[in-house]
This record gives sequence, C-alpha cells and structure tokens, in this order.
Amino acid sequence: MDKTNGGFLISQIKQIQGRVFDSMLQEAGIEEFNGAQGRILFVLWQEDHLPIMELSRRTGLAKTTMTGMLDRMESQGFLTREPDSRDRRQLRIVLTNKARNLRNQYDSVSSSMNELFYKGFTDEEIIEFEDHLKRILNNLTMEEE
Repeated sequence: MDKTNGGFLISQIKQIQGRVFDSMLQEAGIEEFNGAQGRILFVLWQEDHLPIMELSRRTGLAKTTMTGMLDRMESQGFLTREPDSRDRRQLRIVLTNKARNLRNQYDSVSSSMNELFYKGFTDEEIIEFEDHLKRILNNLTMEEE
C-alpha cells in the first residue's frame, strides 16, 4: 500500500479526544486539572510511588514535558516527590490525598469518554482495534529504543 492515513488519523483523534475530554471534565465540575494531567494521575492511581522515567514511559509523555507538568501538579498539591529508599539519587512521584480524592469523579468522566469513543463498536471490534493499536505502539516503542 502506497498511501495510508493511520498516523494522521491517530493524530487527529488524539487532538479532538483531548479537547472533548477537557470539556467533559469541566462539565463534570472537575477544574482542578486538565486531561494531560489526568493521564499522569490515572497512571499513579493504578500504581503510586513511581520513578519519573517509569511514569514517562507509562504515559507516553517525554521526560522534559513530564518535569514541567509535575512541577505544576506539585504546586497544585496533587503530588510530592520523595527520595527512593533504595536509591536516594532517584525520586518517586507520590499522590497526595487531594489527588486520591478526585479519582471517583475522574473515573466517571473517563467512563463517559470511553462510551463515546467506542459508540457503535461491538466488544469483538474493540478488542481487535486495541490489539492493532498495541502492535503499532510496540513497533514505535521498539524503534524509539
């Protein structure tokens, strides 16, 4: 195939999804953080006390981008940076109670976004689609490393 649009379509989806999700957060009264910060919180809600490099890997955000976002989130009271007990040169990102208390609200908006995202898809189509996305992500990750 000479002409494909997968990368362009993914980029468009990412941009529009971000705007729609931010709007849904505001409509739900969640003004404490934006969608990009929500990705960081989402990962930390799954597993807290992560090193910055691991958080960067799991969110897909560049370490340079991550540092600025973590600075803002720390000043907003969502997280703290704590030294690793085994390697004091490394910092771990830790959620505060303020951030933990926002999880249920965020999960509700995230669920609504998920319903919109997969509107009209069967369960089988969702599984197949996500399998294809994982393959693309793996291809790109291996190239980056």
